[in-house]
Amino acid sequence: MAAILISGLILAAACGAAILSLNEGQKRAAGWSLGLGLAAAVPFLVIGLFLRPNAGWTAGLLGFYLAAAIVLALPIDPRRRNVGAEPRGRFDERETMFSRRELIPGTARYREFYGRHPEKLAADEAFRSKPGLLSEKAAHYDRAGFAAAEASFAAVKALHPLVEDSAVRPVKPASDPDASANTRFIKAWAAKLGAFSAGVAGLKDYHFYTHGGRGERYGQEVIPRHTYGVAVTVEMDPEMIDAAPFAPVIMESARQYLRSGAVAVQLAETIRRLGYSARAHIDGNYEVVCPLLARDAGLGEVGRMGLLMTPAAGPRVRVAVVTTDWPLVADPPTRDGTVVDFCRICRKCADHCPARAIPWGDREDVEGPLRWRVDAQACFSYWCAIGTDCGLCVRVCPYSRRDNFFHRAVRAGVKRSFLFRRLAVLLDDVFYGKPIIQKKGDGEWKSG
Repeated sequence: MAAILISGLILAAACGAAILSLNEGQKRAAGWSLGLGLAAAVPFLVIGLFLRPNAGWTAGLLGFYLAAAIVLALPIDPRRRNVGAEPRGRFDERETMFSRRELIPGTARYREFYGRHPEKLAADEAFRSKPGLLSEKAAHYDRAGFAAAEASFAAVKALHPLVEDSAVRPVKPASDPDASANTRFIKAWAAKLGAFSAGVAGLKDYHFYTHGGRGERYGQEVIPRHTYGVAVTVEMDPEMIDAAPFAPVIMESARQYLRSGAVAVQLAETIRRLGYSARAHIDGNYEVVCPLLARDAGLGEVGRMGLLMTPAAGPRVRVAVVTTDWPLVADPPTRDGTVVDFCRICRKCADHCPARAIPWGDREDVEGPLRWRVDAQACFSYWCAIGTDCGLCVRVCPYSRRDNFFHRAVRAGVKRSFLFRRLAVLLDDVFYGKPIIQKKGDGEWKSG
């Protein structure tokens, strides 16, 4: 009787996992959940129905299952995980692909930049020869989808005048308020405004760019003037990301840049109305390197693809920042070497990158920290060919799976054990396989 009861519990758990997978639209994962559950339950069913006496057989098989589970759950991690040192210096925003995209051949800025960086000219001319982001001549052109993305980016640009100090300048309080209370308030308000997560970092020199690289800020020296940075993330819709590399992915990117920008602008204005200085850093108008600051604010770790890997949504987020002199309490450092180790053995983003821009090997010393050196020129050149921001790396990342009970349990195991991490990489391949790239025009979010 006990063996049959155990087999029923295993099948019930498998059915629960299958239902979660079906709710995610993952039929393959649902099938494997049922199949593996059945494979685990059948031995108990055979014992219960055909072996007499069966108590010893039941205890032995159950002990084997439990021992395997305990081994995988034990905090065994002999590998020394070096998350890397802090950057040695600051980065110039003029060297980013988004800044170089704005350079116009024949202009003084164009001549000045490539005079300093002649090694970048040939690769940049290659991306300029392609149709470009959101171009009607791009390979994945989608008239309605591209219009929707352009509308969101236009709305983000409309927020740019609001990132700096407003005309509202109340008198600063005579005594500093409670920094702990301030921190609780700003995080709670960020959540109400739509943030997925929020954290506070004490600002360091390497968080700031040396010079602006976009629009009117081009070439202007960035002078750090604040003490704290409030980093916020917003979650991107998995359904839209699953349509990568077609129009829905850039529609969702633009929508979440707007959403994160709106949160940051409101937080900054709230702080200014309390009498303190604050600046929002949003898409197209940054003075800080958002992933680095968000990492130091405890929101995640930077992974193989160069993006912030959050605990609950992986790289499926967009980030904005508010810097301020309002007294706050910085979150304790939470550098997570398990993410680095998982990325080291996973490589799914590198395997599926159509531009071959994500390195397959180990991390390198890049200006101080150990990190994976992503080929930004190759990545951006591919974007300019297809017209979207691709997103395949985000789509296939195991950390991008939806935040439900099953995936939370897997993430907990990944953080505890190097054995579990290796099993998780293998099972992610089994359950989810390689992504099926839909043809242009397929699906609810694609138009003619």
